[in-house]
Order: sequence, then structure tokens, then C-alpha cells
Amino acid sequence: MGGFLPAGASERAEMLREIGCGSIDELFSPIPQEVRLKGLDIPQGMSELQAQRALRAMAKKNKVFDTIFRGAGAYRHYIPAVVGSVTGKEEFLTAYTPYQAEISQGVLQSIFEYQTMICELTGMEVSNASVYDGATAAAEAAAMCRERGRGRVLVSSAAHPEVIETMRTYCFGCGMELTLIPERGGRTDLRALGGLLGADVACVYLQQPSFFGSIEDAEEAANLAHAAGAKLILGCNPIALGLLRTPAECGADIAVGEGQPLGIPLSFGGPYLGFMACTGKLMRRLPGRIVGETTDGKGERAFVLTLQAREQHIRREKASSNICSNQALCAMRAAVYLSAMGPGGLRQVAETCLSGAHYLAKRLSALPGFQVKNEGEFFHEFVTSCPVPPQVLTKRLEEAGILGGLPLGGAHEGEVLWCVTEMNTPQEIDRLVDVLKELERGNAK
Repeated sequence: MGGFLPAGASERAEMLREIGCGSIDELFSPIPQEVRLKGLDIPQGMSELQAQRALRAMAKKNKVFDTIFRGAGAYRHYIPAVVGSVTGKEEFLTAYTPYQAEISQGVLQSIFEYQTMICELTGMEVSNASVYDGATAAAEAAAMCRERGRGRVLVSSAAHPEVIETMRTYCFGCGMELTLIPERGGRTDLRALGGLLGADVACVYLQQPSFFGSIEDAEEAANLAHAAGAKLILGCNPIALGLLRTPAECGADIAVGEGQPLGIPLSFGGPYLGFMACTGKLMRRLPGRIVGETTDGKGERAFVLTLQAREQHIRREKASSNICSNQALCAMRAAVYLSAMGPGGLRQVAETCLSGAHYLAKRLSALPGFQVKNEGEFFHEFVTSCPVPPQVLTKRLEEAGILGGLPLGGAHEGEVLWCVTEMNTPQEIDRLVDVLKELERGNAK
């Protein structure tokens, strides 16, 4: 993007000096060298046809799996054709931030419908738009809860590691303190949570289901948080909400999550969509935008930007949020997906994910060395032990054309996080188990 920004070499050098970096390479030093792109290996002077052939040859080096048993925050779900058909229309595909309501009615309505569906899904009173991804939504929600004398955030260790790191970065930037709540058996240790709560705690963050797929006791967590004067932020899998109680029913103050399962393809990690919804009391703290319904001068239905935190644009030093861009296209994909599926369809998808995961867990448990580690109920992900080093298991499955579960680290070293969605057929599960049996026989020899 650097070549497209209106900044010259001297201006870039000045910006680097201001942030304490001596070069562009130093700025990007946290990114491992092995994943940095130094340029495409294409000879000079190639024709368009030759360049296309060269790029296609490079693309063929990518491994594309037809069978996937990995989730960990990014999930392969079926996307009805209507999602791409509607959102692919030029008037939506190229739309920008709808500042001028009189010429942006279509985009404004699409955002309004999206917000309405998110409220129905979460049970909350207000939803916003334009949040970048689920991790950002969680971090922004924590910032919403800050009050005088309450600057500590309690985050479950059973949440997604990348969400935890994003929240940690945000907390560092705004002077808040992040404390981890221990997890046990894939769930938040609520007894430990009770011991950590105090008058300085602004909020508690739980993920439902947890990163390990376990169903949390969100209602009890809400009771504990509220008794201490803190708020509960519940990070939700939107597909699981087709079956589980809504965040509002559990007593959550803010519901956030990653909207990627709602009609957004995996796309090598993005762009994705963070959704946020809250109680009416917290409405004015929501970052991003809120589109509202009104009537125009003729008394006809119309849509406007009801709330927008302008300090994000013109008083940045006082801003409580950095949400300034527009995720309306991804939000529209989610809205079209939810419209196409309907409540019954969403519930059917959730039930299929649930039953498939339990079928796989049952089949794996029958194999030596694969013990399910989750305590209590789980949704479409679960953790097992592994009789061989997980990397060996992953490599053998890849050779069979299967992307296996995610090898875990830390306290879960040697364990594997498996995922099943409606895209995984019983036949695929049986084939996975057959490959694992072959691996077992090979090790026995």
C-alpha cells in the first residue's frame, strides 16, 4: 500500500522517526522473515499472458484441502449462492462509508438490517457496524467498560489466544490492566474468577463456546461479575447461538464475536467482521456507527447515521476507539446469509455441527491414545490427547488430503483441537478414523 499513499520519502522518514523506528524493515521486525514477501519472482518484460501463467504456476504450489477438521476461530461453512449474488452487485461492492444519507439509502438500509439481525441473534438492544474482526470487537468492548477507579480487565484463559493478545495490546495502549482467569478442562475456572473480582475490575470476558469448544456457564459468570460491580462481555460463536441461550438471557452486558461463519469465506484470514451488541445503557459507548430508521420530508421511511463517535476522526487524542473504516460489505454478507438461512436454517446448521462433533469424538475415543479432554458439554470443537507427536499426525493426515485438528501448545502441549461443521460428512469422519487406524498400525510395527 505504501506506493498508493500520498506521502513522499521525506514524510515517511519523519513518520518513522516519530514512532522511534529507523527504517521500514525495523517497523515490520515483529513479522517473521519467513512469511515476508520480498517480491514476486517474475522476470522483467513478461507479457500479460506470460505473467498469468507464471502466477498460476505459483498458485498450484498451495495445498487446498477438500476435507478440513480444523477451526480455531476460522470456520468452513456452506455459503448459499445468494450471498455472493447479492453482495457482488456493483452498487454494494464499491460502496464507501455512507456519510451522505440522501445518496446512501441502500447501504444504510443494509447496515440497519444487519444491526437488527445481530440484535435478534444476541438478544441485545443495540448493535453497531464497522468493527474489523472478532478480536478487535472484544478489545473495543473492554474499553467501553472502563470507569473511574475500574481499570482492570479479567479475561478467561479459555478464550482464543489471539483475542487475548489483541485485548492485551489495547489494554496496554489505554492504561488498563489485563489479568487472566485460569481455565480447567477447557472451561473458565469460575471459582478462580470469584477470587479475582474486586472493586477495581471493569469487566470480565468469556468466550462462548470457549476456544476449546466447551460450553461455559455464562449465567454464573454474569452473576459473579455483577455482584462485584463489573460488566460481563461474552464473546460468541454466531452459529452456536442457533442453539444456545442468547447473551442477553445469560445476563451479559456486551456481546461480541467473529462474524466470519456468517457467509464469509475463509479467504486466507480476512477480511473478516467483528460484531458488537450491548444493552441500551451502554449504547453511547459503542464505537463505529449505528444506523437508525426515521422518516424523510415526505413522511417516507428513511435511514440515517444515528450515532457516530466523531472524535474518532477529528479529536483522535480523546478517542476511546480506533474504528474509523467501513466493514459494510462483510456486514452485508452476514445479513444476506442470515436472511437466507432464517432461524430454522441456522438452528439446523448448529445441530449438524453439534452432532457431527460428538460423532467424531465418539469415534476418536474408541482409538488408543485419543481421550477427550473437555469437561462438560462442547459444541463443534473439542480437544483430545494424541498418542503420537501432533506434528506427525498432522503430516500423515495431510498426505491423505485431510487438514487435521490444530496441535496445541502450552498447558495443552501434545493435544489436538478438532472441529466439525456441517461441511464434514459422516463418510469424511469415518475416513479420518481409518487413516488414524493406519497410523496406529504403522507405529505398532
